[in-house]
Amino acid sequence: MDTEPPTERPADDDIDWCFDAVQGVSRTFAITIDVLEEPMASYICVGYLLCRVADTVEDAGHIPPEEQADLLRQYDRALDPDDPTTIEEFRTEVEPWIPDESDDDWDVVAQSPRVVATFESLGADAQSAIYPPVSELVSGMAEFVERYQDDGGLRIGTIDELEEYCWYAAGTVGELITNLVAQDVDDRRAEVLRANARGFALLLQLVNVAKDVSDDFREENNVYLPATWLRERGVSPANVTAPENETAVAGVIRRVTHHARGYMDDAQRYLEVLPESQGNTLEAWAIPFLLAVGTSRELLERPEDVVQEGGVKVSRSEVMGLIQLFKSGDVERENIGELRSQLEDEPFSPT
Repeated sequence: MDTEPPTERPADDDIDWCFDAVQGVSRTFAITIDVLEEPMASYICVGYLLCRVADTVEDAGHIPPEEQADLLRQYDRALDPDDPTTIEEFRTEVEPWIPDESDDDWDVVAQSPRVVATFESLGADAQSAIYPPVSELVSGMAEFVERYQDDGGLRIGTIDELEEYCWYAAGTVGELITNLVAQDVDDRRAEVLRANARGFALLLQLVNVAKDVSDDFREENNVYLPATWLRERGVSPANVTAPENETAVAGVIRRVTHHARGYMDDAQRYLEVLPESQGNTLEAWAIPFLLAVGTSRELLERPEDVVQEGGVKVSRSEVMGLIQLFKSGDVERENIGELRSQLEDEPFSPT
């Protein structure tokens, strides 16, 4: 076994606030963090919130693209331990853009000095594992904002560019996770983890792209479906949610979903060698993997719902069933492939 006794979460108001904040901004990541133990739970929680600050700024349609890019680069400098820029300077610059009626995401931006202070309270090993991928995510988002600053929103051109974006948005988070867990395994196992971390992250993010097409366009004016694939079906990215394009866009959603499924083997291999040490647990990452598999099933069955209704999700009963299955302690690494095969074809139901 890779395990050692987990530690208790230290009594700290800032880390407690971070855990509460994750519950508000991401249901999926909240599930993950809930089933991690210490110290990994705190590492992943704080690392995720560092990324969420950048993600919220990048998604903000009310901020001009040039200003978005400047804010992201200033935030990146504030995280750099060798740069004199402070997080308080970033907080001052972002203040005019925080909505009067802010939501959970913008509350995290408003509290970015608290998030960074909590990050800086982690051990040196954790900080050195977390900072490089977070910096890559922030700089990558700034690059994409600048690339499409004249279009009013992101307009992904090709599947290769979509994968590039997904790397910045999620692959870097996968790298962060891998940096933390690979410290406790031999070189061969670490090599397998690093070889498959990209596929694990791309599966999850590509499924998110496919299921959120309407919301991304209507709320953020972003179109992540590849323009080349849309135009093959006679659709302009500017008309991705038009009712007359429903069938054509559904075909592209299905195509992106099939592409995402091409990373399932990589993701499964990643899980099969993932160490359970420093409070890391198999279920923390197996549950998001299996939910992505289940969501891909729903997308292939009813892609039109993404255009008509704004999204596709697995049922709450399926989510809770998977969580309860793992809580029962009956799932081992060798069961992941069997569960994946079941969820590819039909909703999970306990036997």
